[in-house]
Amino acid sequence: MGKSISITEQIRIIAIKTLENRPEGIRYSDLVREILKENNTFKPNTINGATWDLDATYPNEIYKPARGVFRLLKFKEIIANQPDEQPIALLPKTLNKKAIKEEDFYKPFADWLVNELEECTSAIGLGGNIFKDKWGTPDVIGVRESKRSDIIQFTTEIIVGEIKTDTNGLITAFGQACAYRIFSHKSYIVVPNNSQLEDISRLDTLCRQFGIGLILFDNQNIEAPNFEIRVRAIKSEPDMFFVNKNLKQIEDRLFK
Repeated sequence: MGKSISITEQIRIIAIKTLENRPEGIRYSDLVREILKENNTFKPNTINGATWDLDATYPNEIYKPARGVFRLLKFKEIIANQPDEQPIALLPKTLNKKAIKEEDFYKPFADWLVNELEECTSAIGLGGNIFKDKWGTPDVIGVRESKRSDIIQFTTEIIVGEIKTDTNGLITAFGQACAYRIFSHKSYIVVPNNSQLEDISRLDTLCRQFGIGLILFDNQNIEAPNFEIRVRAIKSEPDMFFVNKNLKQIEDRLFK
């Protein structure tokens, strides 16, 4: 009779099989879900014990490109040499869809800030160079004001957002979000949820260190972008000179 395979070995075999189908890597929580899909009789604690240190168990096969992410070593060079954004083949003219632009997401994100995240009482899309400043203009800006019915009144807050529809220049976008803090109380960067896991993980860490908010969204769906908060922005005090300088140019639109 052949030697029976332990449950731990069974789990690890499924884990490696899953990684074979995920050259970009997979988050630990997603890996656990995939293993449970394959065999729902496994106990979560057993899966955890068998997989939490896969990179140490199989150092010649598996590594961590970012915190909480596993990837097969054989995919390391492929991913490193892969351009951030793959060229998209053009569809025949009869089937070609309208090109999606960043501006298409300004209003949906502004509405989301007000209605779902409730960070703002009012928000609008900006973009372009409305502030006429080399430090840039945020894509979305909003205010949070006390209501007359509020028992405790609070100081008006300015909230801004920088949206990227592609996976190029995410670090540049992060830098812009940092620069906007000079005239805002909270600053968010909004990036595609199909960005490389390693890039999202790095942004997550940077955002937590610098107090920037991180939002993921579906960059292919204007009707339902499915904005999802990854890191909530931390409030900081802006320089009121720059607050007044910039808001003078949009006060008729923002304060209605």
